[in-house]
Amino acid sequence: MSPVLKQAVDLLDAGDAEGLRSLLREHPGVVWERAAFEGVNYFRNPTLLQFVAENPIRHGKLSSNIVELAQTILDAGACEAQGELDETLGLVCSGRVCRECGAQVPLIRLLCDAGANPDGAMGPSLAHGEFEAVDELIRRGARVSLAVAAATGRIEEARHTLDGADADERHRAVALASQFGHVEILRLLLDAGEAPSRYNPTGFHSHSTPLHQAALAGHFEAVRLLVERGARLDLRDTRYQGTPVGWACHAGRHEIERWLKAQE
Repeated sequence: MSPVLKQAVDLLDAGDAEGLRSLLREHPGVVWERAAFEGVNYFRNPTLLQFVAENPIRHGKLSSNIVELAQTILDAGACEAQGELDETLGLVCSGRVCRECGAQVPLIRLLCDAGANPDGAMGPSLAHGEFEAVDELIRRGARVSLAVAAATGRIEEARHTLDGADADERHRAVALASQFGHVEILRLLLDAGEAPSRYNPTGFHSHSTPLHQAALAGHFEAVRLLVERGARLDLRDTRYQGTPVGWACHAGRHEIERWLKAQE
């Protein structure tokens, strides 16, 4: 990270809006600079705007004037880059710190007003269970797809969108219905021929199966339905090498753990 970009991030973290405005007037190009972080993660080369989301967590808090600070960065030129707007919106929508600080919805509104695409941020919001963000994205025009319906329990929308959904969308829907325990929608998808043991898609806990996620979250009826429809109990997640029984045990879901063991 260049010294000027570091100074800008420090001013952002400190909530110093006037100092940030002054720095951006003196060094307008810093808006386009990228920080270089090592490692394989989703925050390897962020620009200044992306730091407003506090996702990944660096300090666990945001300045009370974070919306003003974000507006300052947008006014300095960041609003001209569609990719940066969309990346930042995705980080805001999938980050718990934004929500806990009461900044998630205001930042969503700001970024969408600046031109960010609400549909693009829906996936990260769903995968992390950030349903306040999901609702705001829908208010801002995001489409209620099959995956959105599956994650939020909108059964009528699920029925309406099922026939037109492609294979990838159905795959996401099974993962989300299982993770969030929407059994009626999960049954709809399984009745339509979706596989109960397929590993989840990229971006939706792909190291695990629907049964892992349902067991972890304590959704007994979803667990029961998946097993009744043939979900395999012996599949191990690719990160920790745990079975669904092991995930239930780890999460303290002992009723599910006992029931799964009885099915082996």
